[in-house]
Amino acid sequence: MQQWNDGWLNAARRCDSPNFDDRPAAAVIDLLVIHNISLPPGQFGKNWIDLFFSNQLPADAHPFFSEIYQQRVSSHFLISREGEMVQYVALQKRAWHAGLSEFEGRPACNDFSVGIELEGVDDIDYTDAQYQVLTQLSRAIMQACPHIRPSRIIGHSDIAPQRKTDPGAAFDWQRYLCSL
Repeated sequence: MQQWNDGWLNAARRCDSPNFDDRPAAAVIDLLVIHNISLPPGQFGKNWIDLFFSNQLPADAHPFFSEIYQQRVSSHFLISREGEMVQYVALQKRAWHAGLSEFEGRPACNDFSVGIELEGVDDIDYTDAQYQVLTQLSRAIMQACPHIRPSRIIGHSDIAPQRKTDPGAAFDWQRYLCSL
């Protein structure tokens, strides 16, 4: 799984997002941020996330989509409920996943972090397949970005506590961190 090609993980399905840019020249990638996402909220298994991250989400396909279809966001990776891994942005590029954020007094976490989305919601258990793939992916990222250590893996809620709650109470941090 640890085969990279110009910042793209060979084991992941590639779905290029236009929502990225260059990291600041002096940026050191030293943070891994775990998120969750479901589109529409609480529903799983469609390609809505791919469409959202590629600016192709149809506003009229669901009432919620009319509120978000113009947002320009992305993550480096997504892990579906079935354990499929999708990559949207090359590792060395800045994905737009953290928004207004701060970690250890450093603002703009997108500058120095990698984002992984888990298909899910705060209060529904994540799947065994997601934990297995998340562990493999995290190891590959830590190998490619050696400044990321288990102590520098956090939730979106840790860097934007006033705005975000993900990955939520259903995420088993102990299970995940012990598997690394």
